Amino acid sequence: MDISLLFAVLIGIALLLFLILRLKIQAFLALLIVCIVVGLMAGLPALEIMETMKEGMGSTLGFVATVVGLGALFGGILEQSGGAKELAVHILSRTGDKRASWAMMLTGFAVAIPVFFDVAFIILVPVAYALSKRTGKSLLLYALPLLAGLAITHAFIPPTPGPIAVADILGADLGWVILFGFIAGLPAAIIGGPLYARYISKRIFIEAGHFTDGKEDEIENPPSAGLIILIIFVPIFLIVLSTIINSPFLAQTNIPPGVLDVISLLGHPFTALIIANLLAWYFIGVRRGMGKDFLLKVGTSSFQAAGIIILLTGAGGAFKQILIATGAGEMIAGGLNNSFFNPLLFGYITALLIRILQGSATVAMITAAGITAPVIAEAGYSMPHIALIVIAIAAGASSFSHVNDSGFWLVGQYLGLTEKQTFASWTVMTCIISVVGLLVSLLLWYII
Repeated sequence: MDISLLFAVLIGIALLLFLILRLKIQAFLALLIVCIVVGLMAGLPALEIMETMKEGMGSTLGFVATVVGLGALFGGILEQSGGAKELAVHILSRTGDKRASWAMMLTGFAVAIPVFFDVAFIILVPVAYALSKRTGKSLLLYALPLLAGLAITHAFIPPTPGPIAVADILGADLGWVILFGFIAGLPAAIIGGPLYARYISKRIFIEAGHFTDGKEDEIENPPSAGLIILIIFVPIFLIVLSTIINSPFLAQTNIPPGVLDVISLLGHPFTALIIANLLAWYFIGVRRGMGKDFLLKVGTSSFQAAGIIILLTGAGGAFKQILIATGAGEMIAGGLNNSFFNPLLFGYITALLIRILQGSATVAMITAAGITAPVIAEAGYSMPHIALIVIAIAAGASSFSHVNDSGFWLVGQYLGLTEKQTFASWTVMTCIISVVGLLVSLLLWYII
């Protein structure tokens, strides 16, 4: 093993954390700086470093930028139409107050598919306030299940940006990632959401204060919950269908090539999300009287939130390419292949450490994916196993949200929690969903 190369990688990771944590440099810039430093320490020529960064950035963004952009566009229409809140109200009307915490979890699970975590939380938290006031129970009983559903979908299930980026960096099939994301995410959301909320709400009583949600109140004739559910699951259904049809299990079936081509086209993430956007544009927008100029304005503004994620993902791809070019990936892969250390655990622990040290789940996922990608490339794992590594990295990056995570403060401020209460509720919840996600991934790893 080349000690100097290993030293360069360790210095690069330490420098990345120092730049983000201590100097507060934006993660996109910090990742690019670290790419240059690691490349120079590993002995790559200067021009080769630049070309490698460009290659990594371009190959990653060719896919991720399109998917994140389409997802942001869809989420903007759903948010501005009032569809997200309508879905929440509909589910609650079906379940009743006794099962309201489960309804909040399912709502968060569904709505976070097209809408960013913080936006979805801000849209839906008034429903938790209303439930708490109506029942007289702790706000945590309804807010934590909502947060669990949002957090799981945000980290585990494409087309949200984190798993999209990790899947692309590792070369995973999105259909398998979606399937395993649901399998691992649902029990994690249940245990970390309604079950833990029932326990902690009896020990920490939070009274719902005043919450003004004027923007939603002004919306007339919101789209029906059934329409929202249908449009949300159209791209997921198409992607999963394409994966199943093209899987080795159905390789011997006599499906006509033309049918396969059509399903593959419709099931590609690009096409699936374009279809979802067109459905939303017409049925949620135009047909309900939202002017075309207004829809254009909504779409343009929704891209602002996607910009930083796209750039950050590209920088993560550049870091991955530097590790490959220096040979660090082969070295790490060789070390793992000569040991009994499961690559799934390797990805989980890497993401967990980065998450604890620098706070951002997205940065942790992308950085861990960049470090783990060369290991995957050298070992030649199957698509289902690579997808499980994606889920394990997502689980590690979801854990132990604390004071260096913006989500910690967002949750605490909106729910009126002290720092100690936020640790006891939100932070513990993120740890629970992380551990459950890891355990389910490990179980599937040895079953498949």
